[in-house]
Amino acid sequence: MRRGLALLSLVALGALAACDSGPKEQVTGAAPPACPAMPKADYAWIPGATFAMGAAARLPEEGPAREVKVAGFWIATHEVTNAEFAEFVKATGYKTLAEQEPPKLPGAPPEMLVPGSAVFAAPTDGNPNWWRWVVGAEWRHPAGPATNVDGRGRDPVVQIGYDDALAFAKWKGKALPSEEQWELAAATGGADRNVPVGKDGKPRANYYQGSFPVRDMGTDGFTSRAPVACFPADDHGVHDLIGNVWEWTTSTAGTETNVIKGGSFLCAANYCARYRPAARQFQERGLGTDHIGFRLIDTARPAPAAPAPDKG
Repeated sequence: MRRGLALLSLVALGALAACDSGPKEQVTGAAPPACPAMPKADYAWIPGATFAMGAAARLPEEGPAREVKVAGFWIATHEVTNAEFAEFVKATGYKTLAEQEPPKLPGAPPEMLVPGSAVFAAPTDGNPNWWRWVVGAEWRHPAGPATNVDGRGRDPVVQIGYDDALAFAKWKGKALPSEEQWELAAATGGADRNVPVGKDGKPRANYYQGSFPVRDMGTDGFTSRAPVACFPADDHGVHDLIGNVWEWTTSTAGTETNVIKGGSFLCAANYCARYRPAARQFQERGLGTDHIGFRLIDTARPAPAAPAPDKG
């Protein structure tokens, strides 16, 4: 039912246009930067705190700032990757929502009655839509059959609906973060509350540099998803909480939607700009896209031992 309502809303809005095999993903003209080795630690401890959630709000749904208390928890140092999701599928035979037969919806074009998903494409004179329904788009083929994840095992997995993320988390014996947990991790990790750049003015996250949706300059080295942990870790040792791909949380925002956090490679200063800790967006649980992924938290791992008192 969740997927049916998500697709029905898209049909009603006329937001998607049919596309046979999917657009080619944008690629930067220069070779992407070499990424450092994957982090040695798989999870980082986020100390519990009472903090101002929604601080420095820019959009109505982000505020007002309110005091929230969150217990300490472990959060994954990187987003779930294609390689990790492939292990899950190999072990369980799981089929994602995008691979399943969609419900037969009144008014839906024929293309939306077969497996597929939503894919971003820069608008053209002939098609002004940003999002298009692409037959065959799923996690192995993020933008449709013309694309694949071969050689991109370290990229964050996308085209994942909320239930898909939950299924993976359950298989791993882990969980998805709540919005409160996610925002505490980002806000206390040193994420810039305005634009994700370093003191040197260079991008410290994968986001859209340029005028969205016309042209991504790719100043950060990427015009699509970047391998996880390619950008510097925050103060907690966590990578990519800001930018790269949106991340599912367990927090609901209506009967059929959940909060996603962090922004993505499609967030630009002139549009979206939700690459901030307080920023939030609402996503239909039944619909993944090529810029939504997820990360896990570990609720079973005990808190780190307190440091021994200084006897000096």
